This record gives sequence, C-alpha cells and structure tokens, in this order.
Amino acid sequence: MKAKRKKIGFRLILLCLLLIPGMQVLFIVGINSQYLIRKPFLVLISIIDVLLFMGLVYGIKLFQDNKKSNKRKLKKWVKVTFSIFMTFYICGCIFFTLLLYGPSEKFRSWLITTAMQTMDHQYYCKIFYSDSQIEEVMSKNYVKEPEESTDKNLINKEEPVTYKNEDEKNLMEHEEGQLYKVVTFEVNGAKAYMAAIYDPSKVKLAVTSKIGVIGEYVTEMMRKNDAILGINAGGFVDAGNNLGESPTGITIVDKKIVTNNEYGPAPSSGGIIGLTDDNVLVLLKNTTAEQALEMGVRDAVSWGPFLIVNGISAEVSGNGGWGGGARTAIGQRKDGTILFLVVDSNSIRTSGAKMNDLVDIMERYGAYNAANLDGGTSSVMDFRKDIATKDFGADCHDYWSTYACHINDPIDATGTHQTRYIADAWIVVE
Repeated sequence: MKAKRKKIGFRLILLCLLLIPGMQVLFIVGINSQYLIRKPFLVLISIIDVLLFMGLVYGIKLFQDNKKSNKRKLKKWVKVTFSIFMTFYICGCIFFTLLLYGPSEKFRSWLITTAMQTMDHQYYCKIFYSDSQIEEVMSKNYVKEPEESTDKNLINKEEPVTYKNEDEKNLMEHEEGQLYKVVTFEVNGAKAYMAAIYDPSKVKLAVTSKIGVIGEYVTEMMRKNDAILGINAGGFVDAGNNLGESPTGITIVDKKIVTNNEYGPAPSSGGIIGLTDDNVLVLLKNTTAEQALEMGVRDAVSWGPFLIVNGISAEVSGNGGWGGGARTAIGQRKDGTILFLVVDSNSIRTSGAKMNDLVDIMERYGAYNAANLDGGTSSVMDFRKDIATKDFGADCHDYWSTYACHINDPIDATGTHQTRYIADAWIVVE
C-alpha cells in the first residue's frame, strides 16, 4: 500500500511540474490580453493553477511519507533526461514571458508595430496585449509627416543634375537615352534595390483587371502593359483570402477614377500618391479623387506615410510605428527622376527597413518628394525576364509568369520565397 501511495505521489509531482509552468504562462498572457483568453477562462486557469500547486504539495507529502517503502531508484539516464527537459522547459517559459512582458520594450515594440500596420494580421499582437498596451507602444512609435502637400512647381526637370554624395552620383550618372539604372546595397542586413527612372513620363499605374474579385502578380500587370520594370504600389484589403483584390482609398488610372473608397478605407496616414500630366510625383493630403483630377493627376494610389514633401522630411519617433520588414517606396528628385526603392526582409521581419531607414535612403539619393508604399510579401521589383536574367542574374523561379520575374527575394510568412496577388503596381514602359 505504501509503495502504491509513493507511486501516486511521484506521478502527481511529475504531472504538476509539467503543467504548472505552462499554466503560469497562460495566466500571465490572460492578464495582459483581452482577445486570446477571456475572463471566464482566466478564472478557470487561476483555479487550475491553485489546484496544481496543491497537488504538487500533496504529491511531495505522499512521496516523502512513503519514501522508504520501495528502495528501487530511477535509472540515472532517466533522471538526467528529465532534469534537462525540465530545465529547458522552465527556462523556455520564463524567456517567453520575459520576451513578451519583461522590462525591455524592444521585442514588444517590434511585434506590436509590425502587426498593427498589416491589414489582416493584427491578431499577432492582440492575442498577447491589451488595447491600452498596444496604444501605449504605438504612441511611442510614429511618423510625423510634413503637413503640406506637394508643390509641383518646385520640380524642375530642366535643372542640371547635381550630386551631394557618391551614392547619388553612382545612381544618377548614365548614358544619354538610358531609361533606368539600378543600384544595390544593404539595409539592416537585408538587400535593397534603388532604381532611377530618368524619364518620369514612362512611369504608369497598372491595376488588376478584376478589381474586387481577384488581384494579380506584378509580373502579370507588366505583361498586359508591355512594361520592362514594375514594383508594387498601394495597399489593399483581401478579407484574409490573400487574393489582393480590393485597393484601399482612391485609385486613378489614366485620368479615370477606378476606385473611390468602394473597397477599402483611405489609410490613416499619407494620402494620394500620384503622377500628374506633366509627370510630377505629387503627395496630396485631404484631397478627393475629383480634386486630384482637377489638379492634373493622371495615375494615383492611396497609401503612406509620406516620407519627404517639398524637401521636408518626416520626423520618425522610435521605429515609426511600422516595425521593420520588407518595404517599397517611391520618390522623385527635383530634376524629375523617379526613384523606386525595394528592401527585402525575412519571414519573421527581423531584418529590413524601418520608416527612418526609408527617409534616410530617400534623402541620400536626393528625393524631394517620397512616400512609403505597401510592404511585406507585396514588396517586389520585377523586370522583364530577358533583362532580369541578363543584367541581374535572376533565376526567374517564379513559374507564374513567362514574361517577367523578381530581382529581389520576397518571402512570405511560411518562409516560402514567393510574392502574392496585389491590386496595383507602378510600372515603367518603353
């Protein structure tokens, strides 16, 4: 009988030791989150925690009271294996809770800002943090955009090209008649691509042919428009189905209003990012689609934040409220040259660019107006296949298109090296 009670005590100790650390993690998460664990479940977890601690005490008592009833000992390798497992298990639980709720805000800020700036994955942070915690982090990480809109009279395509640094000179020196040039560099360990399009009249906006139904790859939009270069453009809402069918805010293509908030709301930052009849990149706040047309806008999307307006750069606090990751941006120099910027990342967005990085890069290459475009897996720089393979050594593994392929390396959340359907793209035609 004593041997049996000792065995029960031993098993009870093991069970409690295995469950207590995990339940403690759930309890701490439940205190902080109002989405993952509701209050009734938090009460239940609290009761289970109390019962587990009581069970542990009772198990120890049973084991100690009947310690001499059976002198058979556990094998040494079993003890060592269990000790190692419990050490890693307990340390893992402690590390996890400290990472989420410890004194360091670095990971917390990265997770919240990165998740909150996605359209469909905000639950990544909401399952761990309350609205007040999220609001507190976002209040420390934001972009204060320039308040004015673009004055297109300040862009003078006839003025001589000047350089302030070697990077700018390397990008802007080109042969007569050359349409574009691409330079590569690194941003926080991720590869970045800056393209200069010397003739801004060659930059157009392309949209999916089935808006509201299904998006398209940038390569497909390029094919339909005989383009040689393309990048992703504005944001979109796809209701979690990854079809990228519904642009946010205002979309204008070739002087026609394609969307006017029918599918997705206008973004909270930024505004209209458009090109005018005289090929000036304009960044417009608080402007309707009809007003944009009256101002001569021929192509436009809605997104942001605005990085530089009329030579005035945005002020970035913390990481800007967007975390880090793959990024796309568009800009224009005073001499009229359009700039396309794409920065790669990884599947968990621990490399890549923050908003302050985008501002710094656009400043370095002489942008007078610049804006952030959609990022993440959407961030691509595509070239026609003959150019991508010959000039950039691209392997063109994207079997979805025989016309064009990426020169960068988009990676989705599963770690797969691929892009996704999107609603619109900035393209360059010959």
